[in-house]
Amino acid sequence: LSILYTFKPCSGQNRHGSDEIVQDQETFSHHLRITSARRILITAVQGLSCLALLVAAIGPSEIIRSAAMASLVISTLVFITSFIFARTAVEQARAQLHLFDEAKATKLQVEELFAMTDMLQAAEDHEDAGAVLMATARRLLPEYGGALYVFNNSRDRLDLAKAWNDSERFKPCESMLPSTCWALKRGKPHINDISTDTLICMHQMGEAATLEVPMMARGQVHGLLMLSRQGEDAFQHFRQIGRVARALADSMSLALSNIALREKLRTQSLRDPLTGLYNRRYMEDALERYVSLSERNGSSTAVLMIDLDNFKRLNDDHGHPKGDAVLRDVASQLMTALRPSDVISRYGGEELIVILPNCDLED
Repeated sequence: LSILYTFKPCSGQNRHGSDEIVQDQETFSHHLRITSARRILITAVQGLSCLALLVAAIGPSEIIRSAAMASLVISTLVFITSFIFARTAVEQARAQLHLFDEAKATKLQVEELFAMTDMLQAAEDHEDAGAVLMATARRLLPEYGGALYVFNNSRDRLDLAKAWNDSERFKPCESMLPSTCWALKRGKPHINDISTDTLICMHQMGEAATLEVPMMARGQVHGLLMLSRQGEDAFQHFRQIGRVARALADSMSLALSNIALREKLRTQSLRDPLTGLYNRRYMEDALERYVSLSERNGSSTAVLMIDLDNFKRLNDDHGHPKGDAVLRDVASQLMTALRPSDVISRYGGEELIVILPNCDLED
């Protein structure tokens, strides 16, 4: 039962669920001990009844009546005791069947979570990860609405990446600030329920109660999972699905962390860390591609080589930090002035290259 009841080893977030599992195991062992004691008692009483019947059958005539009466009393006690114990045993059997049903349901949930983790390994961006989360949440929690929020590049805002099973009472906002969410402030799950007078987040929209679970991995928050349910008993339902919600959030947090890491590595391989412009490697590939397109379409492609004058003197007179600031300012000015389709790259040092597709010398 302990294997079927747990999604992962006990941690600070699922300690409450592990305590419930230990309590269920102790209760089950206690019931087994009581059942064994009852069986021993009934067997002993039945043995006394058989002994009284034996005495009544082969004993002297003067004690036959007494033995028969004793046997009748003992048999009556055995019947009454067996009836009481039988009812108790039926209740225990029902409780055990309920535990087995819960264990079976939990086993199915674990299989769904393993399948979700396997699918998330193939997710390339937030859209793919959100689609996997939505499909799994609809199977595990079909009566709940949900939403996935992820941080933007500057990490000052969470944007809505995916939403499902929304209704008139549950309309997730398009974006939210981390300072308006108690779950993100505390780093723990939080329930917003107006009917039970819980502490409500400032970003909460609609009348439906919501459960918010932060997605944390490698010591950093990567997003927020929001589940919604309507009804006065929503608070109790959220308490019951707490372990499933945390398991979904944990699986998604690792996926979001891997996506962010891949995006960071991709950016570092294509961008210059000082100016944010494309590096020489990307420029060479882009130049070859644009030239091939120009030859095919018969269009023009212009290439500008920009060299900052007196840059070495600037570094010698004012220091390299001043030269870095000038490079960043020039890069910012170029990115603002040129078209989104143009490619601006740092060729090396103070030399910059700009590729202008569909542009001739006159333009």
